[in-house]
Amino acid sequence: MHSLVLAVAASVEAHAVEASSGPAGLLTKFGIEWHYVIWQFVSFAVLAGVLYQFAIKPILAVVDTRNAKIDEGLKNAAASAAKLAQAQQQAAEELKKAQAAGTKLIEEARKAAKELADREQKAATDRANELIAKAQQAIQLEHKKMLEDARGEIARLVVATTQRVLSKELSDFERARFNEAAARELNVV
Repeated sequence: MHSLVLAVAASVEAHAVEASSGPAGLLTKFGIEWHYVIWQFVSFAVLAGVLYQFAIKPILAVVDTRNAKIDEGLKNAAASAAKLAQAQQQAAEELKKAQAAGTKLIEEARKAAKELADREQKAATDRANELIAKAQQAIQLEHKKMLEDARGEIARLVVATTQRVLSKELSDFERARFNEAAARELNVV
């Protein structure tokens, strides 16, 4: 590469000597020499090439990589936002289902409690009716017993009265009539 630069510099110098008589001569009068300008141009081109190769290219690669990561991050953020929205929607649906199930359970519990209360009330009423029936039976039995006791007592009193009356002198016919009348009276009561 160095030989190429020397060849270019030699040709430029030869050309400058030929043109020193024209407008290029005017430039040399002001102190501008072509071969230095060309060398500065070649130095700048080499410097630009080295900077491009070792500085700009890696920086652009890093910038491209970073841009790709940023794009990927934005895509991931959009996907995450979509997943979040979907998760929130599912959570809202699950919450609605749970509320409906809870309401149903509450209604079932209320219904079961009402049925239990009704059953208990019916059972208590049945027990009370049984007690009343037993009490009435006991009262009827007590009434029958009392009537039997009263009949027995009346019969005893009738017999005692009859003995007193009969102990007076009555005829057999009158005694039989009193006995029959007493027996009829006892059967009626």
